[in-house]
Amino acid sequence: MSRAPVRKTYKLYIGGAFPRSESGRTLELEGHNVARASRKDARDAVVAARAGFAQWSTATAYNRGQVLYRLAETMETRAASLGRVCSGRREVDRAIDRVVWYAGWADKLAQVLGSSNPVAGPYFNFTVPEPTGVVALVAPDEPALDGLVARLAPALVGGNAAVVIASDVHPLAAIELAESVATSDVPAGVVNVLTGSRGELAPVLAAHMDVNAIDVTGADGSSAELEGLAAENVKRVVRAREDRSPWEIGAFMELKTVWHPIGR
Repeated sequence: MSRAPVRKTYKLYIGGAFPRSESGRTLELEGHNVARASRKDARDAVVAARAGFAQWSTATAYNRGQVLYRLAETMETRAASLGRVCSGRREVDRAIDRVVWYAGWADKLAQVLGSSNPVAGPYFNFTVPEPTGVVALVAPDEPALDGLVARLAPALVGGNAAVVIASDVHPLAAIELAESVATSDVPAGVVNVLTGSRGELAPVLAAHMDVNAIDVTGADGSSAELEGLAAENVKRVVRAREDRSPWEIGAFMELKTVWHPIGR
């Protein structure tokens, strides 16, 4: 007996749930219906990220490493689905290995990015890395999955929450990744994914006063506009520099220096 297939509609991922856009709009991309996020969806994602940040940033570094490793496990179990929305299994393997690699840095950041500073005086002086806060990520178009993971993993491992603007060209990889996030132990709101028009969404997040940093790696020709909007509240502007580097994590961190007198 023949039956009609149940076609998948790719929705947004906000606050640990998969809502349709509040506008009701959709796009047909890569042969599927994809939700087209509105500016209100972007603002809702920032609210969710701020709530997720409160829980994620206060988790122990060891726990964050465990959670990210669990994300790699869920990606491994969904490798076939992920492979269908990117270039194939080899790209999926690279993305999974990247998550594992960054997970291992969670409890090592303070030793590498922080320091005990020699000062001329009776003081202890320490520099400690802390998460920036809510980070907006403009995902690159290629590679669809590994390119996104390369920007998302270093932001998460330091304790930040993220609002991802998926690729205009290959948005399915971002939502398939979100389904792995949803079935791992990543707290709700720590990762939020918006699909739709990058040109519509990126300026909203760049100008949002509760977004602390924006990664413009995937912004292409619009990065200058986004940097100008980000300057309004002195956002940290980040671009990809090195592949698999602790300095990629450091780009999403603030360095706090503490002075303490030496008692006698």
